Amino acid sequence: MPIQKILLVDDSKTELHYMSELLGKSGFSVRTAENGEEAMKRLGEDKPDLILMDVVMPGQNGFQLTRAITRDPRFSTVPVIMCTSKNQETDKVWGMRQGARDYIVKPVDPTELMAKIHAFD
Repeated sequence: MPIQKILLVDDSKTELHYMSELLGKSGFSVRTAENGEEAMKRLGEDKPDLILMDVVMPGQNGFQLTRAITRDPRFSTVPVIMCTSKNQETDKVWGMRQGARDYIVKPVDPTELMAKIHAFD
């Protein structure tokens, strides 16, 4: 099933705006959340086809949130791509251990991001 609905989770309004524009222009329907609590609320309202997850956020961080989402039977089939400025190999390994299916480093290269998203089509 092609990816159409994306949930974008990031505490930066600038990043949310930039990524929403980028994804919207590529034909995706984008919903946003600025923290873990809001992300879980959005998931309950409308299950996305894919989640782009920041790591550094107030409250529940992206690693914790990814673990909670990927272990929840309602959402375990939704792929999570970590989208973060944390570019250490240990961060990537940890993100994948939490259930993320891919990892991309900010600033995001639009071509690389689209390739990673379409890999789940």
